[in-house]
Amino acid sequence: MVKTRLLEIPVNVEPIQVIRSMRLIAESNNWNTTRIEDTKMVHRWAIIVPITSQARVIGFKVNSNQMNNFTIRSWSQTPGSAGKITYVSFEIPQNIEGNVWEKILQEWVNLSPKCPWKWSFLEKSMIGYMIPEFRKSIKLFKKEGVDIKNWESTLEKD
Repeated sequence: MVKTRLLEIPVNVEPIQVIRSMRLIAESNNWNTTRIEDTKMVHRWAIIVPITSQARVIGFKVNSNQMNNFTIRSWSQTPGSAGKITYVSFEIPQNIEGNVWEKILQEWVNLSPKCPWKWSFLEKSMIGYMIPEFRKSIKLFKKEGVDIKNWESTLEKD
């Protein structure tokens, strides 16, 4: 059994775009992948009562090379009464920790259509301006070695 680490980050990118960016990396590296379609229990607050529901999860698992057992999943949920927040979950095998993982994550960030850790004032206001996910996102990307001050999309250069 391969030891893995689970990294779950709130992002400002739609789940389809999250998976598409990582799929481009997988295709460019000729990784063999298996599609994942699942559901996840999520909680939402309605006034003062938490409501449990299911969120659709999409993703894929890599089955080849050094990246064997690497998994990415993404889903959206509505934490309050309006607006949704997307989460990306990476299951990272121990053998790719360090520089290999930092390079892959940086490439994924660069392929994102917009900055994954920045929300506009309108988006924050709709979701709930004070929720901790906005700050958590920045901290997690910074902790993983991503340069959060200089984001530039690779897609815009094309």
